[in-house]
Amino acid sequence: MLTPAEVQALVTSLLVAGRATVFALPLAILVAWLLSRPRTPGRFVLNALAHAPLVLPPVVVGYVLLLVFGVRGPVGAVLFNTLHLRLAFTGWGAALAAGVMAFPLMVRALRLSFEAVDPGLEVAARSLGARGWDRFFSIALPLAAPGVAAAAIVGFAACLGEFGAVITFAANIPGETQTLPLAIYAALQSPGGDALALRLSLLSIAIAVIALAASEVLARRAQRLAGR
Repeated sequence: MLTPAEVQALVTSLLVAGRATVFALPLAILVAWLLSRPRTPGRFVLNALAHAPLVLPPVVVGYVLLLVFGVRGPVGAVLFNTLHLRLAFTGWGAALAAGVMAFPLMVRALRLSFEAVDPGLEVAARSLGARGWDRFFSIALPLAAPGVAAAAIVGFAACLGEFGAVITFAANIPGETQTLPLAIYAALQSPGGDALALRLSLLSIAIAVIALAASEVLARRAQRLAGR
């Protein structure tokens, strides 16, 4: 049985990962689709920006988010003064940090799915007068649906495991921003917390294995669809 503290950390992790995935996935779909188009203007710059969190240290990403979205940052100040919305050191801020770190993984999975779509279908649709967005919603997106689901699962799992960016931008506040990785870190810092850290680690591993298995199933389905 899980203790109340463990349940709290699990619920916080699921909320943070869920929010991050819901808001990051639509943007990841758009960016991946643009990157799959050879004629997209500024494709190299867009690709570099989309994958920057993948190569930067998570602490650096969290610090940049703090500079931009903190209450004194250029974006955070506007949000706070106009909407009274504060992201830094909140659950929504933790979701933002986790979503930014998981974004490149989602884009990579989605881009492969869009590139697997037969370009002849879009050529035929274009010859029949379908516009770009019409081709996207009627051809590319439905055929890439398994890849979209796989990207969502991988992104969700990555958000569950994010540590550096979250603790830098959102801190380690129990019940607010303390996800499973942060709870493990806190347990290891307290005397006699090894047993709690072990239980939380096993819980994290179980969730990650389930998510990755589901992603693999969806990826194989996408390959079968692409091979038809």
